[in-house]
Amino acid sequence: MKLLENKIGLVFGLANDRSIAWHIARNAIEHGATCGFPYLSGEKMERRVRKTLEDGGVAAPWLYPCDVSRDDDLDSLFSAAAKHFGRLDFVVHSIAYADREYLQPGTFAETPRAAFAQALDISVYSLLAVARRAQPLMTSGGSILTLSYYGAEKAASGYNVMGVAKAALESAVRYLAVDLGPQGIRVNSLSAGPCRTLSAMAVGGIDDILTRVEAVAPLRRNIETDEVGKAAVYLLSDLSSGVTGETHHVDAGYSAIVT
Repeated sequence: MKLLENKIGLVFGLANDRSIAWHIARNAIEHGATCGFPYLSGEKMERRVRKTLEDGGVAAPWLYPCDVSRDDDLDSLFSAAAKHFGRLDFVVHSIAYADREYLQPGTFAETPRAAFAQALDISVYSLLAVARRAQPLMTSGGSILTLSYYGAEKAASGYNVMGVAKAALESAVRYLAVDLGPQGIRVNSLSAGPCRTLSAMAVGGIDDILTRVEAVAPLRRNIETDEVGKAAVYLLSDLSSGVTGETHHVDAGYSAIVT
């Protein structure tokens, strides 16, 4: 049974074959979904994204350049998506950014105003901006899913301003769920355990975090990125039709224990 048969969605944040966005997209496509892929503008990024998709068996993928910090780019993207697809059933928001200079242990208090504002704009406000433009295309309801991390709930060494941004993101999920719920649009976040993605490698002390999770998590291991993709299928599909405003953990149980 294909859980996303005839569903259409946009997947933001795919960079390479280690991206959580790629694992979500691959699982969604295996379950029958058609996906479009906004990517950060630039020929190098387009080549990288296209190669990832084509190597992964996605023939002639629909790609569109978009810098989520620019409203004009977002307007152009959703106009093009409306013309190409006609409607949307889901959106995956796997986007976050903070200056890696301030993602080192002991540097949070040094975060300058501009770096703080940039992290909140790209990592949090972009979800609102995307949801607002996706809403008119979700004519039969739908699902909006974003990606978080346990550093939103507890201070994680080196996560710093990104942890603050993820906390704001999880709050934004709840408020969007209230706003969009009457139209049958569900909004949830998926809190993934640490994975070896490009963004995770920017966090100072990531190797120590991975070692710690493996040692104490109930499953005594770190998660596989594919496990996040499989959980995403549930949250994008009708199996989770009564779920909105939630943060769902896929972290080998690490968030369930006192450490």
